[in-house]
Amino acid sequence: MNPFKQMCLDDAGKTNILQGNIAFALGCVRAGIHSVDGYPGTPSTEVLDKGLSNARDLIDANWSVNEAVSAGVGHGHTLAGYDCVVTMKIPGLFQAADVVTSASQFTNKRGALIYYLASDFTPNSTQHVIDPRYLLKSCFVPVFEPRNHQEMHEAALVAVKIARDYNTSVFILASGTLCHSEGLISLMDKESRKPVEMGDLRQYNCLPNLARPSYNNIQSERMPKLLEMVEASDLNKWIRGSGKKGIITHGVNTLFAEEVKALFDNDIDILSLGFTNPLPIKLIKKFCDSITGDIFVIEDGHRFIQSACLEAGLFVKGKNVHSDITEWTPALIADLMGYPIETTTLTTAPVPRPPLICAGCPYALFAEVVSKLKRRGALEAIFGDIGCNSLLYFLQALDTGVAMGASESKRTGYVASKPDAACRCISVIGDSTECHSGMDATRNAIYRNSPGVKVVLDNEWTAMTGGQNSPASPENFHGQANKFDMVASLKGEGAPVVVVDGYDRKAIRSALKDALKQATKGIFTILVVKGVCIRRVPKTDFGQQVIVDKQTCKACATCNICSGLDMDENNMPAWNNLCSGCVSKNPACLQMCPTGSIRVAQKEDLPKKEKLSYTLEEAPQTLELPAINPDILPERLSLAIRGVGGQGNLFFGKVLAQMAFLAGYGQENIVKGETHGMAQMGGPVVSTFGCGKVFSPQLTPGSADCLIVMEKSEVLRPGFLTSLKPGGKILSADTKMVPQGLARDAYPSDDSIKEALQEFDVIPVDILQIALKLGDASGRSANVVMLGALSALDQFNRIPKEIWLQALKNVSPKPAIWNMNYAAFNAGIELV
Repeated sequence: MNPFKQMCLDDAGKTNILQGNIAFALGCVRAGIHSVDGYPGTPSTEVLDKGLSNARDLIDANWSVNEAVSAGVGHGHTLAGYDCVVTMKIPGLFQAADVVTSASQFTNKRGALIYYLASDFTPNSTQHVIDPRYLLKSCFVPVFEPRNHQEMHEAALVAVKIARDYNTSVFILASGTLCHSEGLISLMDKESRKPVEMGDLRQYNCLPNLARPSYNNIQSERMPKLLEMVEASDLNKWIRGSGKKGIITHGVNTLFAEEVKALFDNDIDILSLGFTNPLPIKLIKKFCDSITGDIFVIEDGHRFIQSACLEAGLFVKGKNVHSDITEWTPALIADLMGYPIETTTLTTAPVPRPPLICAGCPYALFAEVVSKLKRRGALEAIFGDIGCNSLLYFLQALDTGVAMGASESKRTGYVASKPDAACRCISVIGDSTECHSGMDATRNAIYRNSPGVKVVLDNEWTAMTGGQNSPASPENFHGQANKFDMVASLKGEGAPVVVVDGYDRKAIRSALKDALKQATKGIFTILVVKGVCIRRVPKTDFGQQVIVDKQTCKACATCNICSGLDMDENNMPAWNNLCSGCVSKNPACLQMCPTGSIRVAQKEDLPKKEKLSYTLEEAPQTLELPAINPDILPERLSLAIRGVGGQGNLFFGKVLAQMAFLAGYGQENIVKGETHGMAQMGGPVVSTFGCGKVFSPQLTPGSADCLIVMEKSEVLRPGFLTSLKPGGKILSADTKMVPQGLARDAYPSDDSIKEALQEFDVIPVDILQIALKLGDASGRSANVVMLGALSALDQFNRIPKEIWLQALKNVSPKPAIWNMNYAAFNAGIELV
């Protein structure tokens, strides 16, 4: 039985460390929710993808083609009398707004309709930071904002009870920080409920003669009762201080405020609101009356709570009218309240790291063809969409991007205003987004006889969010063969459809030029570029290697179009450990070479494997864990990890969380944050970890015992060094990853990095080299080497080695991986 399903069935009270999305998914099953529907959207995706997909026999769960359809499906479940949760990110709410707003106005009994809305107010993976609470307020629906991972776990139960008791839709507004961080939870009781006995479905209609009475009922019945409920709710938390200063906050900001209170001023009072709509104004007034000094409003998004307080005549401080703060951190809160924050100023700038498509991505050659046409003036505009195709912006192969499915609409409008541009512009969209809402624009262009070219990049999966199923995938959410044929559907719309191989540069270039030529004749052409997402390609397709003939290579760097390839000191190609060999297809770099100097390596071309520097001893299959005296454990441990997307920060954090749990920190608290950039390959990422007397998944300046640097230049990111406490140590890998397209001399020199760190206690560790010497050609065990080094540091070495190893084995139990990880961990210990 898989671990998620086991947790669904376990007895209440058992503790686990779970990602917020997984905690919520688990809570849906244990709360007796009948169905969960959704559309993939970071940071909400894991609820279905990593959670409920593992318990299909316990709950009805599925993807829909877009958020509006999903909301409609959810509404349909409730009309059958069953409870349904609909998952999405904030932009998805606006895509589904017609259904959401209309369905919110029904006041008759039905199954519970619950929306799980994941926010991203940084943003990390979202196109805007618009606060949805203003829309939700106008719908007169309750908005519950979980403040920690336990409340994420219990949120579905909270919502289903409110939905049924008050005959209303309910919104769970979950912070992206909680969605993608991990924390300690205790399994809730398992519950079930019978379906609602439904009456005449004719009353669930939005005809005007029915809409008006419903609205009147909302004002006279629903809202007064909801106001009474939120005022008395035990989901409001008053964390007492001395009454000298106060914070009014909500959601995950409560954890940040508690961190500030613990580290700076225990006299602070905190009022943490469980609901942000409707607001418990009477409780807020009571809180304000009890505080003799300043009262600060700390909230994500805009000034929703702050404005309500000011309208109620309460004098509170917070964001300025035009503040650009949309998401708080402990450091920002401390600064607002006047507590001293030490900062580190560096003269050496960090490396720009735009997120990139994966090495070997089937989009790479299309991007090269299009960027060249743009440079030559053959294309004046490239209208992009949302998804992996949006990363082509960083390859100069895409100009605009605004919303899911909108690329062709933009092109149609542009050409309507500039008819002569029809043959000099294209729209670009991914296959899953074409199925989401792009087909409407396709149909619109054909209906309007709008000449031009639409390109559908078909990698068969919803790749940007991790490779979920879509109508264009070979199988659906339940593993059944997919009957939908996207290409046939496009042909059925009435336009010529041309299909080309994403790994055939000449075919892409020829087809695109022909389609642009057809536009001059008034023809609209759809070009489908096919190539399976490399994250969904069988492992057997990897392993192809490429080599260069240095005698004929002109060192022109024309081949440098992929993150799997670097240029050496002589400007010749050198393939790195990210290279996928274009998954046994015709390598993109080979097709780019003007002299034919690059070719696929044959067995005789490859050097003999170097003799291993370390002997991989057989790892023990069982570990005897020693008894731990809690008195010797550090009261608090925290650290931050900086690296580049794809280096394994997520794995690193999972092992740390397991280690802390095994060491007994589950009696206090364990938090792990992966909140920045995780959806994007090759971009800068940061992870945090804390156990013991900790609150927040984001670190307060001066609180980290150790900083770990997985790529040497990432230590220069603003604010990173500031988080280290006095006397803390920095473990810095010697790994160097030069971003694709960056000149070698633009990368900070070792001397400049060393100078920036001269006042810090830095321990350099060449973890990648050790991983390679262990025989790990992928270098993936480098993060395990770093874990070994970390375990040998002061404070961290109070936790027995066996505990670290058991945590490592729990995360990666497969024998071959365990043997490699065991050797890598021990090699790391030897470094320190």
